[in-house]
Parts: sequence; C-alpha cells; structure tokens
Amino acid sequence: MFRLGIDAGGTFTDFWLTGDASDAGERIHKTPSTPEDPPRAVIRGIEEMAASLGLAPGDFLSRTELIVHGTTVATNAVITGEGARAGLITTRGFRDVLEMRRGWREEFFNNKASLPKPLIRRALRLTAGGRMDEAGREIEPLDEAAVREAALRLKAEGCESLVICLMHAWANPAHERRAAEIVRAHFPEAFLTVSSELLPQIRLYERVSTSAFNAYVGPIIRRHMEKLEETLAARGFGGALLVMCSHGGVTTPSVAVGRAASLLLSGPAAGPAAAARAAAPHGAADYIVTDMGGTSFDVALVREGKPLVTQESWIERRRLALPSLDIHTLGAGGGSISWVDEGGILHVGPQSAGARPGPACYGLGGEEPTATDACLLLGHLDPAYFLGGEMRIDPKAAERAIRRRVAEPLGMGAEEAALGMYELICVQMAAGIREVTVRRGLDPRDFLLIAAGGAGPLHANLIARELEIPLILVPRNSATFCAAGMAESDLKHDLAASWRAPMDALAAAALGERLEALRRDCAAALAAQGVPAGRMIFEPGADLRYLGQYHEVTVPLPAEEIGRPGVEALLARFHARHDALYGYATAEMPVECITLRMSGRGLTQKREAAPRPLAGEDPAAARRGERPVRLPGTPERLPAAVYRGEDLRPGHRLPGPAIVEEPHTTILVLPGYELARDPFGNSLIWPEASAAEMAARFLGRGGEAP
Repeated sequence: MFRLGIDAGGTFTDFWLTGDASDAGERIHKTPSTPEDPPRAVIRGIEEMAASLGLAPGDFLSRTELIVHGTTVATNAVITGEGARAGLITTRGFRDVLEMRRGWREEFFNNKASLPKPLIRRALRLTAGGRMDEAGREIEPLDEAAVREAALRLKAEGCESLVICLMHAWANPAHERRAAEIVRAHFPEAFLTVSSELLPQIRLYERVSTSAFNAYVGPIIRRHMEKLEETLAARGFGGALLVMCSHGGVTTPSVAVGRAASLLLSGPAAGPAAAARAAAPHGAADYIVTDMGGTSFDVALVREGKPLVTQESWIERRRLALPSLDIHTLGAGGGSISWVDEGGILHVGPQSAGARPGPACYGLGGEEPTATDACLLLGHLDPAYFLGGEMRIDPKAAERAIRRRVAEPLGMGAEEAALGMYELICVQMAAGIREVTVRRGLDPRDFLLIAAGGAGPLHANLIARELEIPLILVPRNSATFCAAGMAESDLKHDLAASWRAPMDALAAAALGERLEALRRDCAAALAAQGVPAGRMIFEPGADLRYLGQYHEVTVPLPAEEIGRPGVEALLARFHARHDALYGYATAEMPVECITLRMSGRGLTQKREAAPRPLAGEDPAAARRGERPVRLPGTPERLPAAVYRGEDLRPGHRLPGPAIVEEPHTTILVLPGYELARDPFGNSLIWPEASAAEMAARFLGRGGEAP
C-alpha cells in the first residue's frame, strides 16, 4: 500500500510517495502548480506518478491508504485579498477593534504609517447590546433582536461568512452561544465562526482578528476540500485524507474546514517533521531547518528535538493567535525577481515570478531575472538536466533578462550581475537564519544546518560559510522535503483556555483540574478522528507573566503533572525561561497565570530509515565530467566536477568545487569543502579542514548507522 504526501506550493506541487517493498519504496515527483485551480495540479501529479509506476490512476489510488495534503490556498487568499465576503457581529461600542488593533502604533516614530486593510469591511461590522465582565458575570442581557437584525442584514449584503465575537466571551461564552443559535436559525447557510469555540482566550483584538481570518478563508478552504475529496473519490481513492496544519500536525478535512485559519502556514509546517527523520540517525537534536522553494525561504529552529511554537503569528501584519510553528519566511526563492531601484541599489524579491510565467529561462513568457536565471548563467545548473531532463531551460533567455534589468542599470557585465544576485539572496537568507538564532541569544554555529527545497542546496554552502556553520545536511528527499514531512506527521489538536489566577495563591488541585479538563477535550477531539487512546500523548503548558506585564511566556509542563502539577516547579521554569528570552528574571515579583494550554498528539506509524553499507570513498563511478562555474570570491570561472546524485553511494566523498545533480535539485559544493553521502542517502557538507573528524563521526564504521 502507498502513503502519499502532497505539498501544493506557489511554483511547484510536490509529491512524496512511500510504500512497501512491492510498491517500489520511496519516490518523489514535482509538477507545476495551478494557482487558479490547485486540485488540478494535484490530480495531474497523481496521474503522472501512477504512469511512472505502470499503473492506471484508479489502480494507483485504490492502493493508496493515506494522502496528507498541505496547501497554500488560505495564504494566497489573504495575500491576494480574494477571500470570502465576511461579516462581524460584536459588542456595541467595539465595531472598530480590527482597526484599533492593540491601541499602539507599529511604527512609533512614523506618523504616516498606514495600517493593513481589515479583512472585514466596516459596513459589514455590526453590533448588538449585551455585556459580560472579565469574571464572566452578566452585566447586561444580550440584545437578541439586534443579533437577529444583524444576521438578516449581513445576509442581504451578500455575506457568505459570519463572525460572532463578543466582549469577555473567553470567561463566559453564553452570549456567543445564544447569538450563534439565532444566526443559524436565520442565516443557516453562512460559514459561522464563534470566537469562544475557535479561540477562548483573553484579549479582544486577538480573538476578533483570528476569527476574521477564519471567516475570510473558511468558505474557500471548504470548497477546496470538497472538490479535492470528490475528485479523489471519483478516481477510486478510498483511503484517509488528512490536512497539514500550521501547528506542525495533521487533522481531518472536516476539522480543518472548521478551523480554516490553522491552514495559513500549512505547507512550511511539515519541514521540522521531515528534518527530524533526517537528523535522528545522527543523534542531532539542535538544528536549523531551511526550505528554499520557488517563491520563499522558510526557516525554523529545533531545540532538543522540538520545533519552537509561537502564539504570536502575524500574517500580512494582521494578528493570528492560533498556535503555529515559529517559522520565519522570506520572499527569497528560485523565482524571486531581481530589480534595481532608482538609487542604483540591487534587490532580490520579495516579488516572485511564480509558476506562470516563471523565471525567464523557463521560456513561458517570463521576462524578469530571477535567482534561477542567475544560477543558470553562473553554470550552477545544467540547462539539459533541469527536473532530470524533463524540462529544458534557456541560458540565452536568462542572460537577456539579467542584462536588460540588472547588468545595464548597474553598468556591469551580465555574469557579474548574476553573481551579485546570487550573493545577495544568500546574504538575505543568512539574515533570516540570524533572526531565529542570534535574536534569541543563540549562536548559529552550535546548530546543524538542514538545507532543503528544490533551490536550497544550491545556496546552502555559501550561507553556512557566511554564518560559520560547520555542518550541512541535505536530505535525500530535499526537493519534496515538506511533502515527505507531511506523510510522517502526527495528528494534532491544540486547545487553550484563559484563566487569570495569581500563582502565589494557586492550589495545585485547581490547576490540575483545569488541565485535566483540557486533556479530556483534546482526547475526545483525537478520538473523533480515529486515534486510539494508546497512541495519544499530551503536552500541557501555561502562559505566565510578571504582574503588570503586557506579554506572557509559555512554559511547558511535564505530561505526568497534568493531574496535579507542581506549582513551585512551574514558577522556577517560568523564571528560567524568562531569563533565557529577555535576559533577566525577577523572582521576588508576583507572577500570574493567564492561559492554560494542552496539545494532544495522535501518533502515526512511521517507517524507520534503514542504513545501507558503505561503498568506499571513491565517487568516480558517479562522475559525469566537469564544467566551468563562477563562484563568489573568484575573479573567473573554475572547473567544477559534476556528479550524478543517483549514482553516489554511502561513503562516497568528493571535494569542492563540485556539483551534484539530482533529478529535482542540485547541490553546489564550494572550494575548501567536502561532500559525503551518509548511510541513509543524505548528503553531508563540511569544511575540508575538519573532514577526518566529521567522516569518523557521521559515516560510521563498517556500514553501520553512526
């Protein structure tokens, strides 16, 4: 039986397939995305994969037990401003919270700074009387007639999605629940988001903004999922379909539709899961995960084997308070466009050529110079072996675009301009890695760099040299990295409930009772998705702060303390975490609890990576000649040995400058570095000066796993 991961990106839709021995092991595939109709690229890719196995699409799908899908549909709707027409019903006097935001300016010294356009127009934001206080006590009854009138008016205005978000609903959701009953009675076809169901947390702007995201993308996600499910079923798929969420886990389509905002970072969230599989055999627990595709460069940090999670996401400068992996994204991909401003300064991105028309060298009508065009002109790419030879790219078109848009405005040759483009995008990506390390007080030199994505391995060596990172790992499934991670991800369900309580008077029994209630709700949600109790694990946490602070710190608790947590131990962990994040801790200050959290995981079955015997160090059988390449810091082209990645065997070692070409990615090795293939099919790159030490550590002895 097959398991299939599908990552629908902005430029390519990636597929990662695994099966038992009779099903040909692991395979990867890429096909151009169709942003105007994403399921079309999914079905086309499935048909192409089936053909490569000699199967009809129906036979292939009937033998597929699991499909895990990540999509950019929600993100694209927000970026392009083409989401659903949504309305809001909120408490009287709070109509403009989406524009008032947190009440302070993002750019303190810029009086002309403009705010992003609200996802819900002011004319579609209506109010009703009724009020709860912060303790959940009713101080004014809900004006049911006003709710009814608002629902009918928003229906008449053509809204297809509604939000109900009332003051202090996190403390007492009774008014929101009654308002939801009224809306469902008079506007049953609306996609309804109730803030106390989606995000029962303190702070009104966070609840309104997150609920607005959910309403804005919900109908689009619902249509996308319905079409995908119907199309797959019509072609013979009878297995399980799961969806990748921003928090790094997967869920069922029905849950994903109801919590559509949790798909806003769907694709990149699978990267750490794939990275864990690649890093685990080498015992690495601290690593930087990078994924450079056609449109973006995503960076995530993993410490002690766990990816960092944040509650502070901002999408297009709008607040999203659902838990998500802390992924830093730059507009730096293979399709990122280079341009020169009026002052003669070179820029790369954030604009992208996307799938259509794509880089100039694709020959699909693109005229803008991109990072891919630069790599082609510098000799890093073979025009006859792009996508394994399935797509021929045009060096002359790349040269024309670079000359016209970059070289001539800067008064230099096309090759020099291409080198500048290449170096600049690498500097930008190195800065992105500093954002997730140095700004947290961490040294990137202490981490393993995992370089993935179709374009990532072309740039990883220069980035590592810039940051003095001593070791790079390029996974064997680099080109479809996130698709592979999706098929390896666990089901996950996150819950949170705000509860303000002073820690100095907090009884462990009261805290344990609330955590246990969250655990039961998490377990019920996982059970509804078919997860047996024996495959569930739970990760509790609490948001704490010093009294009077504006921000909180999320502190994890041991799972065994859910029923009766140690309050003093929790406080000690808070002080230590606050010190690590902000450089100080004030143990004499009173601390208060703001929100309790529970993350439940349904563990999925995963294939163990099996090491292969070492084949010796000589890679001569994989060598395919050499070609001149232009590299940073060199005044002229150097001859670089070219190897076919499919022919490299565990234990093979090759010095730079060198190029390893694989069907869907290319690895560039700089002078002074060495590449080695490990027993699991991954490529390791390290400085030649430390080659003996690295080889002894990571290649193992006698073909055994290190």
